[in-house]
This record gives sequence, structure tokens and C-alpha cells, in this order.
Amino acid sequence: MSILVGKDTRVLVQGITGQAGAFHTERMLEYKTPVVGGVTPGKGGTAIHGVPVFNTVRAAVEATAANATAIFVPAKYTFEAIQEAIETRIPLIVVITEGVPTLDMLKVRQRLKGTSIRLIGPNCPGLITPGQCKVGIMPGYIHKPGTIGVLSRSGTLTYDAVYQLTQAGLGQSTCIGIGGDPVLGSSFADLLALFQADQGTEAVVLIGEIGGTEEEEATAYIRGHLTKPVFAFVAGRMAPKEKRMGHAGAIVAGGKGTAAEKIEVLRASGVTVIDSPAAIGRSVAQALRRPTPSSR
Repeated sequence: MSILVGKDTRVLVQGITGQAGAFHTERMLEYKTPVVGGVTPGKGGTAIHGVPVFNTVRAAVEATAANATAIFVPAKYTFEAIQEAIETRIPLIVVITEGVPTLDMLKVRQRLKGTSIRLIGPNCPGLITPGQCKVGIMPGYIHKPGTIGVLSRSGTLTYDAVYQLTQAGLGQSTCIGIGGDPVLGSSFADLLALFQADQGTEAVVLIGEIGGTEEEEATAYIRGHLTKPVFAFVAGRMAPKEKRMGHAGAIVAGGKGTAAEKIEVLRASGVTVIDSPAAIGRSVAQALRRPTPSSR
């Protein structure tokens, strides 16, 4: 099974005529994802890779019945793009764009209150249910259908972890990059609840990093509700304080948000913390008592 995306997902691409939007639309189509429409104001009536382009999200949804959207528009226009998707009541909004102003995301979070709309990102690689649907920029070929859920704040570490899991013979139910910004549409805790409810997920790999409180908040849900094994790696053990490392949200500020603190609370919650990113696949396979291909 899967969460959020699957065989019934119909994807819209906002910013489809831009370089990134066009490139990743083609990659999604190659993965057999139903990309049913795109949106670029002023370019309605054209097509990209055979996908019809519309001037507005509303027109696109009315014509295609899209139920998910991937946003690739420049950061200064992202707030308006998200607003348009919210107003059209698209159930799943995936914001790939990096550099979205924090104040804009605070406004978006306020608009989402009281709705059933799920937003992933911004500054994220998207999500994929292997063999069914890919929304965003994740490389499809490293994934394999299976029962391990993956949640991550880091794009490249997500790819590394997934590749290791696949090489170890462990497929994935759904993989989600939640984004690396300080204010996100969905948290670890939000998405862990979906994996808990998914009968096709047997365990979860969580990849965190310094800064913020995502990992700490996740442990509250893990302690009280999650009955499935959780494995975690936290990046940034050697990061200096007050210096942003990669993501906008990856910063140890005021002495808070260190890797050591996150590891401590994760372990105290019964999470298996993996010390090296190179050992993720092997550690999960051993803990679940699955023989890796090399040991068969």
C-alpha cells in the first residue's frame, strides 16, 4: 500500500513551462505518473511533452480532474501559486521551490488550518510510491516497491538511504522529502501518523538534521502512538553553532537543535539511531532480520 500518492493520483504541474518544471515533468511521465496538465499564466492552449497547459489552476482542474499539484514556480511567485491551489481545493500540494520567504509560509499555514489539504515542502524533493506514482524530483530508478516508509528533511540523504534499502532487498511503501525550511507544510509527526495507519508499511526510516524541532516533536508521536519500528539518522553532528548548513532550517541557534540533543530524545523514545549514513540499509535489514543480497 502507500500514503498520499498512488495509482489514482492525477498530477498538475504549476510552472510547467519553466526549465525545471518542463524537465521534471518529462521525468515524471517517464515514470508513468499521470501528469494531466500544467499551469503557466499566459501560455494556456500550448503543450509541454504532450501535457496541455492552462492559464489558471481552476481551469486545469476542471478540465483534467487533477488531485495533486507540483509547484516549480520561482520563489517570489510561490505564495500566489499555493494560494491558487488552496482555493481550488487540490488535496495534495507539493512545493519543490527553494527560497520561499518564511513569512509567506506562515501565511500559508494559517490558510491551511481547518482544511483537509495536505502540503509537502517547500524546498523538498517531493514524494514517490515506487512503481505507482512520483511527484517531484526524486530519481525513480533507485526505488523499489516494498514495506519501508521513508521520511527525510534532506533530499540527497533520502536518495542515499533509499538506494541502500533497495540494495539490501528492502523496498519502500512511500518515500517523502518533507523539506529543509524552517516552516513546512507537513511535519514528521503529521506523516508518521499516516504511516502508522498504512497496513502496507512495516517500519519507518527517518532522516533528520540539525536545527528546528521536527525530530523532537516526532518523538512525542512515536512514544504515544507508533507501534512500528523506527530507524533514524541525524545529520550534522560536527556542525558549528550559529552557522546554517545547507538548508535554511539547518542551523543550531541559541544552543538548541543540535544533533546530539535530537539523537538523545530519539533513543529515549525507542528509536534505533544509526550512527553512519552509510549503514542505513544494512542496519534496517539486520534489525528486521532480512538477509541482504550479499549474505544469501
